[in-house]
Amino acid sequence: MTRFSIRTQCPVRSRTFDAGEFESRDVAWDEMTAMCSDMARGIIRNHLKANTEWRIELLDEAGKPLGRIRLLAETAA
Repeated sequence: MTRFSIRTQCPVRSRTFDAGEFESRDVAWDEMTAMCSDMARGIIRNHLKANTEWRIELLDEAGKPLGRIRLLAETAA
């Protein structure tokens, strides 16, 4: 089993926490996407302002990013 972390970043703060041990990167990715789904509802409803970006990243044991989901709000020029 491999240990993974998840980092969330928004305009206000960045936070990294231990996601735990998973059998594979794919299983850890599934956990991160489920977490992202839960968090996205609140972000869109309460915190996503124009021209901002929110991210959630899956990190390996060394802190290297393995994948990222970005939510970007842009206004047209």
